[in-house]
Amino acid sequence: MTAPLTPPPPPNEHSSYQGGPVPPPVGAHALGTGSGATRDHHGEQDGPGMLTEVRQAAVTVAAVALSGALLGVLWWQLAPSVPLVGGVLGDSWAVVPENPEGERVVGVDGVFTLLALAFGALSAVVVFLLRRRGGVPLVVALGVGGLLGSLLAWRVGVWLGPTQDVIAHAKDVGQGVTFSAPMELGAKGALLVWSVTALAVHLGLTGLFGPRDPEPDPWPESRRYPPGPMGEKSA
Repeated sequence: MTAPLTPPPPPNEHSSYQGGPVPPPVGAHALGTGSGATRDHHGEQDGPGMLTEVRQAAVTVAAVALSGALLGVLWWQLAPSVPLVGGVLGDSWAVVPENPEGERVVGVDGVFTLLALAFGALSAVVVFLLRRRGGVPLVVALGVGGLLGSLLAWRVGVWLGPTQDVIAHAKDVGQGVTFSAPMELGAKGALLVWSVTALAVHLGLTGLFGPRDPEPDPWPESRRYPPGPMGEKSA
């Protein structure tokens, strides 16, 4: 007769290393999250939390939009004036351009477009330098701020320019006297130039000089060294 075989003891999960990844201790994922930042598997910060990004986006919208007042002043100062002349026609006053085929009307829209291009590029550079990591809220804020800034610039230029009541203005200066037409933006598509330029420049800067994600490790720690005969990693 042979003695019964004694069953082997149950494997102890904590006594040997099986070569698999070791789970992190409880609460380890919460390290470094007190300031709203997250960390990747390399221990580096991924960036601010969503609440911080939303706050930064709100500040960006306000700053970019308010800078539109400066664009409006520059547009009013640099845009060519369109001369008008008024006179009595029958029993009423009529106002007509002094030079119907002049290019000054196009020049008014052109100056606004060129200024919007410059402001769009400048705002994108400033936002990129202040916040290199970018983010969707920041990009959306840059586009929205550019549109609001263009609208503000348009209204500021119209407000600073000559009066909109051209008939009353013609009566004040007298019949046959030339006066400047009010500021008008004929091509309303120019209001989108700031936003489109800012987004394009910011995208280019991010692609060329933005932070890069770390390359993934092709050989994880658990696969670099095969497990030895006793379940330990061999040198």
